[in-house]
Amino acid sequence: MKRPNPKPIELTSNERVVLEKVARAQKLAYQSVLRAKLILLAAQGLANAEIARRLRTQVKTVRKWRNRFLKERLKGLQDLFRLGAPSAFSP
Repeated sequence: MKRPNPKPIELTSNERVVLEKVARAQKLAYQSVLRAKLILLAAQGLANAEIARRLRTQVKTVRKWRNRFLKERLKGLQDLFRLGAPSAFSP
């Protein structure tokens, strides 16, 4: 069964500037850069499958971050707090 088209993403000028800066960053965590690129491509109107192909990730990953961005905007692209031991590697 084919999924319905995802909701379109419209960025404010401030959001676009922040996302483009993060997408170009070379000293940020890979996950942050990937999420920024993902949202920028979604704002261009690309389908989730095409975004996943271009960024070499899974469609469910694109769907997750696209939905979180729609609900929480830029704040939704940050990692959630997790309980447990701190990560062994720095970003």
